[in-house]
Amino acid sequence: MLLGANPLIEVVPGLMVWTLVAFAITLVVLKKYAFGPVQKMIDDRRDRIRQSIDEADNAREEARALLEEHRKLIAQAKNDADEILAEARKVGDGLRERMRAETEEDRQRRIEETQRQIDQATQSAIGEIRQEVANLSLIAAEKITKKALTEADQKRLIDEALTEIDFSKLEASRS
Repeated sequence: MLLGANPLIEVVPGLMVWTLVAFAITLVVLKKYAFGPVQKMIDDRRDRIRQSIDEADNAREEARALLEEHRKLIAQAKNDADEILAEARKVGDGLRERMRAETEEDRQRRIEETQRQIDQATQSAIGEIRQEVANLSLIAAEKITKKALTEADQKRLIDEALTEIDFSKLEASRS
């Protein structure tokens, strides 16, 4: 034996075989009972993580789609509200214009009715004035002549008196 030789580094063929056999058995046992389940747990965990990531990506995409849809709905609602307001303004303007036109028509109708009533009152007053002038003329003629006139004389005197009175000034003053 050599001096300085360490018995741990000596090559002993029997020990080497038994070491290899024990290693192989340990490797088979570990592979069957330890590495398989550990690898299965690692694979399961990797699949769960991958599935969670996929679900998170899907949820994020769905949230983005919902947010975009929500924004579109808000924009559509704003557009609809603007259209409704514009339509309401248009209807309001139309109603206001119609009311203005109806008010103007009513005012014009009342003015025309008042003018017609004034014309009727004027004509009636002129007729009454003519009748009064005729009566006064008859009374004056009777007093002047001191006798009663016949119906034909009365009519002739009334016509003469009426032609002498200028009613055009009365009619001109009403216009």
